[in-house]
Amino acid sequence: MRPSIRCALERSAELTCSNRFVDAVAIAEAAFNQATDDELSEIRQWLSDHADDFVKEG
Repeated sequence: MRPSIRCALERSAELTCSNRFVDAVAIAEAAFNQATDDELSEIRQWLSDHADDFVKEG
């Protein structure tokens, strides 16, 4: 996946941990909308591998 999409997912995780869920969803949604079909499968795998990043204390 492109670095810009990975960065957006990482930022979304940070915002989620800071209780800024609306902002997190907006950033993640924009990344999903930019992704190619191949990247969507990579995103699914990244989200699975990094699920804990979304629940850490900020």
